[in-house]
Amino acid sequence: MSLDELVRAGGPRVVEHVPIGPLTTYRVGGSARALVTFSSREDVLELMPLIEATGLETFVIGNGSNLLIADGEHEAVAIRLGGDFTKLEWMDRDQSVVVVAGAALGLPVMARRLVAEGIVGFEWAVGVPGTVGGAVAMNAGGHGSDMDACVATVELWHDRARATWDHDRLAFGYRSSALGASDVVLGATLTLVRGDKEEAQARLGAIVRWRREHQPGGSNAGSVFRNPDNDHAGRLIEAAGCKGLRVGSAVVSDKHANFIIADPGGSAGDVRRLIELVRARVEDQSGVTLRVENRFLGFEGQ
Repeated sequence: MSLDELVRAGGPRVVEHVPIGPLTTYRVGGSARALVTFSSREDVLELMPLIEATGLETFVIGNGSNLLIADGEHEAVAIRLGGDFTKLEWMDRDQSVVVVAGAALGLPVMARRLVAEGIVGFEWAVGVPGTVGGAVAMNAGGHGSDMDACVATVELWHDRARATWDHDRLAFGYRSSALGASDVVLGATLTLVRGDKEEAQARLGAIVRWRREHQPGGSNAGSVFRNPDNDHAGRLIEAAGCKGLRVGSAVVSDKHANFIIADPGGSAGDVRRLIELVRARVEDQSGVTLRVENRFLGFEGQ
């Protein structure tokens, strides 16, 4: 099946030649052959088979907070979720609270809404600028917790059909899960509890303040590298003399060495070259090969 058939069937839900780089938090990079927006599960059931039939690479944008798109246009279909996939619901059950969250819901928004209802255990997510779907795929975490600690089940599109995976099948690890690049998370069910609202709001505030004090602003995608066992990537990068290191329009943050900032109007290629340069210098200086957290599209050897 050709892309033209997807465009015809999708109508306004499918837009061709869309700049995707500006939709990421790096704010640099190229475009995709098509962008498909899902607002309901009916959209998914109708359009995912057509997307798969094109044979083009697919990827989900989410908030674009962990994604670097190479410069130029790519023969790929970008998927963005909205509408029904931003919903948040909960139900008390025995001593816990069952929370159902759409994959497009932003983590900071979700954390604040839950605390406002006296539901606790998700405050850590207020400092993570991603969506529920992306957080599940990479087992996002911080401040002593992660998705592994609270996710019960995940609804997704997998192997040409809707499916539900339980916690064990997700096989969460450090910043990883069993989800593949072609899997599309639609929503997640979490198990949380009720607690003291004022204490939870205080925790939210403390996390937000910590983030402002320790992490840079600007166009970045958060931590570039995973922390090695019993160490911190930022410490290794700083020890290798990489703070402030620049390649063209990309620079290692002076505030936190595990962040790379892209200049306005810059190049995704510069960001990628700086990532590789930092990794090489750290390996030369410490013998540690850092693993990248960022996802790449359109780069050779990605």
